[in-house]
Amino acid sequence: MPRVLAPLAIFVALSGVVNAGIQITKPASGIVAKAGSALEVEWKEGGTGPALADLDTFTVDLCAGSNDDPVCGLAVIAASQKFSTLGHAEGVVQTSVGEDKPTNAYFVRLIAVAKTGGQLTTYSPRFSYSGMKGTFAATVKTSLDKLKSTETSGPPTKDETDSGKKPAAGDASDFEVNYTMQTGPTRYAPMQPIPGTKITKTGKPTPLFPTSAVSFAKSHLPIPTIATTVTQSQTHKVESRPHTEPPAPNPSDDMAKFLARWRD
Repeated sequence: MPRVLAPLAIFVALSGVVNAGIQITKPASGIVAKAGSALEVEWKEGGTGPALADLDTFTVDLCAGSNDDPVCGLAVIAASQKFSTLGHAEGVVQTSVGEDKPTNAYFVRLIAVAKTGGQLTTYSPRFSYSGMKGTFAATVKTSLDKLKSTETSGPPTKDETDSGKKPAAGDASDFEVNYTMQTGPTRYAPMQPIPGTKITKTGKPTPLFPTSAVSFAKSHLPIPTIATTVTQSQTHKVESRPHTEPPAPNPSDDMAKFLARWRD
């Protein structure tokens, strides 16, 4: 009997590993959805990545384009929903989102945030839309030019979850890269500067860092992908000591009489 139970235990343990991750089952590959109506998204545990029990929240949005250069955020199906209460998502996709052609231009993206940090990004199979009255943005059209006519699946799953540990402190070189040039769910910020003890500069003050450009959004922005920012540890040390001077005495004479007037 022990010889039978041992292989069975191994099989059960491996089954838990194989069935982890998320596999989107709806919308199915090749369907034609109707624009202006609700799009249903369903999934099950499968593929690679953490188990559903290890995931906290999810966001689902609509994408279009090629697998190499997808454009997402065309429509938000669900935002920051809890896995503990929902096993599916549903949202209306307006007719102004895009166009009916080419075939299989659309797919769904599901971004799951793990309880231990990081995120798991999964994509649905490709499908089409009918009844669209909008026009694709130039970025979407450029991406669709790279789409193969035989392609039916979305981009591969991207597992950027942490393994239950805090984000790595990062090498010294990580903090030297400009924040806007970094990629991935974990970004690195330089050490906070410490003010000097004396003011040495005179005349017109100048900014410590150059000003940054800003562009105002004219349409819906894509869903944020940054999960954690690690700031470089501070090396500055502060020494303190107790103040030995006694406190000042209470006011007397004229000031004491003045304060007494307001005493209740």
